[in-house]
Amino acid sequence: MANMLDKLNPRERRLALILGGFVAFLVLVAIPVTLESLVLARRSETDDLRSALGAVQAARAQVRERQSKKDSIVHRYGKKAPVLAGYLEQTARSQKLEVTDSVDRPEVPHGKRYTERSTQIHLKKAGMYPIAKYIEALEKSGYPVAVTRLSVRKRSGEPDSYDVEIGVSAYDRNDTAPAPSPDDTNKDAKDKDGKDAKDKKGGGG
Repeated sequence: MANMLDKLNPRERRLALILGGFVAFLVLVAIPVTLESLVLARRSETDDLRSALGAVQAARAQVRERQSKKDSIVHRYGKKAPVLAGYLEQTARSQKLEVTDSVDRPEVPHGKRYTERSTQIHLKKAGMYPIAKYIEALEKSGYPVAVTRLSVRKRSGEPDSYDVEIGVSAYDRNDTAPAPSPDDTNKDAKDKDGKDAKDKKGGGG
C-alpha cells in the first residue's frame, strides 16, 4: 500500500487518503450505526405489533365477559319467579320458619321490558341462623328475585328470638313488543282516512 502511495503525486495521494478515510468511516461508524438503527426500528415494529395483539386479546376478553354477563342475565330472567306469597312460605317451611302473614304490593313497571312484583312477609320468634339461611336460599334460588327490605327486632326476654319483616321483589322480563294503545290506533285510522279523502279530492280535480 505504501509503495502504491509513493507512485502517486501529492494530489492523488491526498485524494487516496481522503477516500481511505471515508471507507474507514463507513466500515467503523456509518454501517454499524445504520445496522443498529434498522435493528431498533424492527424492534419498535415488533413491540407495536405485540402491543396491538395484546389490545386485541384484551378486547376479545372484554367482549366474552360482556356476552357472558348478557347470557347470564337472559338466562336468569328466562326463569320467571313463581307467585311470591306461596314461594316465600314454602321456602320458609324448608328452614323451619313460619310466615305469619304476607302482603302483596302493586306491580311496578320498569321501562317497557320489566315489571316488579313485591311481597312483604313477617316471621315471628325466628332464630338468627334460620333467618340467615332463609335469606341465602332466596338469593340463590336462581329466580330473578331480591330481598329489598329487612327489619329485625329482638324479642325481649327470649334468647335468639326475633320478629322479622322481609320484603322480596321479583322482576319479570317481557320480551313481546307492547301492543298499540287505542289512542294510537284511532289516530292512525284518522290519518289514513284523511289521506284517502285528500287523494280522492286531488283525483277528482
